[in-house]
Amino acid sequence: MFSILKKKSIVWSSTIIAGLGITFIIKDSVQGERFKKSIVVDGKVFIVTGANTGIGKETAKNLAKRRGIVYLACRDLHKCEAARKEIILATRNKNVFCRELDLASFSSIRSFVKRFKSEQNRLDVLINNAGVMRIPQKLVTQEGFEMQIGTNHLGHFLLTNLLLDYLKASAPSRIVTVSSIAHTRGEIDTADFNSDKNYDPKKAYEMSKLCNVLFTRQLAKKLEGTGVTSNCCHPGIVDTELMRHMGIVNSFFGKIFVYPFLWIFTKKAEAGAQTVLFCVLEPALKNITGEYFADCKKSEMADQAKDDQMAEWLWRLSEKWCRLA
Repeated sequence: MFSILKKKSIVWSSTIIAGLGITFIIKDSVQGERFKKSIVVDGKVFIVTGANTGIGKETAKNLAKRRGIVYLACRDLHKCEAARKEIILATRNKNVFCRELDLASFSSIRSFVKRFKSEQNRLDVLINNAGVMRIPQKLVTQEGFEMQIGTNHLGHFLLTNLLLDYLKASAPSRIVTVSSIAHTRGEIDTADFNSDKNYDPKKAYEMSKLCNVLFTRQLAKKLEGTGVTSNCCHPGIVDTELMRHMGIVNSFFGKIFVYPFLWIFTKKAEAGAQTVLFCVLEPALKNITGEYFADCKKSEMADQAKDDQMAEWLWRLSEKWCRLA
């Protein structure tokens, strides 16, 4: 009897160990390509929005490790300071700064830019990383725009335009906008762009990510000949706080059954930062602009992202709503 129980115990132990081994092999396999070049960026100035957590924090940490001057542009200063201390401790680079930036507030954006320009005389790379995803109930920005389109697109549109003079003066320089594969499912609803008639969290998010790609391409055209490039990327499906509004993940059922499954097939934040770093640092991209990248290589963007007329419509509307026109 004891011998039978012992054999069963060995079988169960072996099965569990094998299962864990397979799980971690799968987890490792989905982490994607890595940016491995040892490029030092002494004295170069970077702004990373949403840098207190996830992909933004890992991107900022990597740039700090390469001796860059890094601005963490975040809404929550408490979390930003915690991230800053962590990054300085890990990199021994004290040139990491926290600055308040709420992309859901045009006044906050303008205040951030004003302070940044009072402290620095150059900007080498702007990384538009911050975002919100699938907010269950419609929320609006300070100016009354739907939160996902307001934060993910309009906020970065205004920020980028207000910093263009510094980027041009610091050329060659780069603008990298973090989009998503979700843009391939996005559609621009010109009749209800602000979701005033109907709000669908999923559609609003996908539309905002499509806007990121349309904005990237249109900006690249407008910056031709300036030495400033504009590219965007899909970081992969990453396990970050961006998923905090997804009901299925936050429910009791989701935490027990869904999240463990998602964990296996999602990238770590550090892995998600690799394509962003590729767009920021890869020397071969010096003159490449208006493109979309995934897994550290150029990728095909959706057909609707190549619509020049829609890109122009979006630019004009964004200028109007951001009061730049």
